[in-house]
Parts: sequence; C-alpha cells; structure tokens
Amino acid sequence: MTDARGFPAFPPQRAGARFATSWWGRAWVQAMEDTSLDHGLLRKGRGYAKTGQIGPITVSPGRLAAVAESEYDTVVRVEQLTDAAWERFLDQVAAKSGHIAALLDRDMPHDLVEAAEDAAVPLLPAVGDLEPECSCPDWGHPCKHAAALCYQASWLLDADPFVLLLMRGRGERELIEALQRRGAPGDEAPADDAARPAGGVAVAEAYAAGVPSLPDPPPLEVAFAPPALDAPAGRASGGDPAPGVDVAALRVLAASAASRAREVLLHGRLPELTEYQDRVRLAADHGLDLGLEAAVQAWRYGGPQGVDVLESAWTPPRQDLARAQALLEAGWEGERPPQVEAWRNRWTLGALQLRYGRDGRWYPFTMRDGAWWPAGPPERDPSALVTG
Repeated sequence: MTDARGFPAFPPQRAGARFATSWWGRAWVQAMEDTSLDHGLLRKGRGYAKTGQIGPITVSPGRLAAVAESEYDTVVRVEQLTDAAWERFLDQVAAKSGHIAALLDRDMPHDLVEAAEDAAVPLLPAVGDLEPECSCPDWGHPCKHAAALCYQASWLLDADPFVLLLMRGRGERELIEALQRRGAPGDEAPADDAARPAGGVAVAEAYAAGVPSLPDPPPLEVAFAPPALDAPAGRASGGDPAPGVDVAALRVLAASAASRAREVLLHGRLPELTEYQDRVRLAADHGLDLGLEAAVQAWRYGGPQGVDVLESAWTPPRQDLARAQALLEAGWEGERPPQVEAWRNRWTLGALQLRYGRDGRWYPFTMRDGAWWPAGPPERDPSALVTG
C-alpha cells in the first residue's frame, strides 16, 4: 500500500505571497475555486492559508487532511485511480523517455497530462472532483478551513507533483517499481550474469533501495561576451568590418541567441512567439528603441501573454467572467464594489482598467497620455489588483 506523507505547517507568509506558481498547481486551485459555492469563504480561506492557521498536512491515498485553528478536523477527499486507469497512465509515462525524467525532476509535463486525459485517466482534478469535509460549524462548500487547506496544498504541488499522484492513490516508489517491471520497450532481460555488459548493474538492483536524492544543481550562469569582429584584410584596424554590416545589430543578435540558449537550458523549451512578439522581446531584453514602449512594458510584466492582452481584445467564457465578478465583490467585504464598465475582456473601473488574458489572469492598466498602459504584474483574483 502506498504510504502517507506528512508536511510541517506553513508559517505565516509575507504580504503579496501567491498560490500555485506551477501550471498543475494552478489547475488544482482552479478546480477548488470552480467547485466553491461561496466566494466570500474562498477569500477568507486565502487569508487563513497565508496567516498560518492550518496545522501540519498529511497526504495519503485519496485524502488530504490537517487540523485548522488547532481544533477543526479538515479533510479534502480526491477520487483514487482504478487499477485499469493506473495501467493506462503507466502506458503514457513509458511512451516517452522524457516523462519519467521530468517527473523525477519534479516537473509535470503538459503532454503527459494531456495524453493521460485522452486515455481517460483523470490526473488533475476537475470541477466536483474535490470533496471537502470539516468539523467546523460552517456550511460552506468548501468552508474557509478546507479552502485554506487546498490553497496550501498548491504549494506542496508546486514543490513535488508526486503529491498529486499520492492523492490519486499512487506514490513515487510505486511508479518507479511499476516501470522497472515493465522494462524499456523492446528490451529483453539477459539470460544470466554473463549476458550483462562488463561492469553493468541490473536496473532492479540499482533501484532496489529507491532512487537516491540528487544534489541541487549549481547555479547556472551564462556570461556573454560580444564577439570581436575584426576588420577585413586590407582595412585599417577599427574601420567598418564590411560594407553593409551593422556591427551593433550583430552584437544584439548574438546576445539574444545566448539568452535564448540559456532559457532552453533552464526550462527545456522556448515559448512560441509571433514575429511581432519576438521584436518586442528583443527590444525588452536589449534596451532597443523600436517605438514599442507600451509593448515592452507589457512584456516585462507578462511576457507573450502580456503583449497579447495589450494588443488584442477577445470574448472570454461567461463562467470565467462570472467567477471574476464574484471574486471582485467578495474582495470588498460587504462594501459596495466600484462600478465596472465591461467590454469583452476589458473591465474599466475609473482610472484603472483590468484585462483578462487567455492564461486566466487579470492584467492591470492605467491611463497615460490618453492611452491605457500596462501598470503591473497580473493576478488571478481581480480584487487583489483593485484593493491593492
């Protein structure tokens, strides 16, 4: 049976601390918030989570539990994977060599989750998948204690996606052992020790005691020295390298290539950019004056999504806007919220405009020289931008 794991209580957090920085952690929070019937209790739950009013957390198959305010037993139940679903999930993990490496590196690959969903394996929770229970007298669904527990669980998920697998009924050791039993596709076990390569060790033996913890990697520092462009033969030193060659442009492009190579080393991929977004990136990263000041500011706050919100309007799903409206109203704690002038994904509240991005976050804008300019980093809760 998969063992339970215990985690110490989170201390009070600094002002402005956020929940769920990973995409799978955000999906967890989204499922909990979409299930909620009372956005006022969600707001209180966020406050409870950040002020450390939840005790040590225990994660076990199908169950997330803690004691809130030192007296209330709080539990959130999650449906466990069936044996058949687990086998289908293992098929998806084994289908690509990078999947197990990413999981062991505490990353949850998008394509693995998508493939699992296609195979009818509900890895990430959806609306209604989380069942909160609490001994407090509050009738909320979830109550503020269960909401706080879910918000804090998003921090656990950020640090280790295996916490999600454990709630689904399976653990890290169980995953590794199951993959060891399967072996690599097309591999055959050697008939005896003589068939092994000299100095080799069987996988089952190597991992018999579990996967050893790897040391933290050293900080990755990529220094860039602009290339020295020598003058061509026959020209005086310091002259133009060649007719029509813009040395400054070459230096920017070389610096950009080094920066993007570093991003690949750190994150394993590059975001897909349009030609316009790439121009904005170059201007933002290298201080170029390309007449894109507003777009550069948007990039620095939100990357490609920030630029998209600046440049284009779109019509979000009604349920997204309804949920945002409820969050906005809850943030005023009974006071009358400011009047909102809504148009598509843009909400104008006097001197402040909030724009809803396709990434599910709200981006703040303020008026400058007769135009709306990006004014800060985005938030999922629009009330945090208005009241803050």
